[in-house]
Amino acid sequence: MHASSHTVLHDPDGLIEAGLPIDREPYESLVKAVLAWTDQDTLTARDLEQISLQLTGHARAVASDVRRRAAQLPKDSGTRALADVVLREAEGRLSVPIEGTVRCVQNRARLVRALYERLDRLDVALTQAK
Repeated sequence: MHASSHTVLHDPDGLIEAGLPIDREPYESLVKAVLAWTDQDTLTARDLEQISLQLTGHARAVASDVRRRAAQLPKDSGTRALADVVLREAEGRLSVPIEGTVRCVQNRARLVRALYERLDRLDVALTQAK
């Protein structure tokens, strides 16, 4: 019998993850590069799928941060309402299956950029609310 040395944590509210900062710079650089691609850029479908997976995972992490920060604002806040709209849009876009196309990768990059823009606006609103 093999005993595992791993511990499974139950964190349905994402509190452990909330304390960890997102490594934003590499993803912002990736988004910028992806959005600058032209039709002449040649990557394999598998490469494009891998980049899409990276951007999808990061978009989910940023969306979690947006959700947590928006929840700190009053329910009647316009900034919170806009965050809810962006989050609904993100859920819809993330539910679309990944394809090995430049269009798919660029759509995921635009989503990451939109989520960061909303996150920045929430940070400003939270700072002003204090």
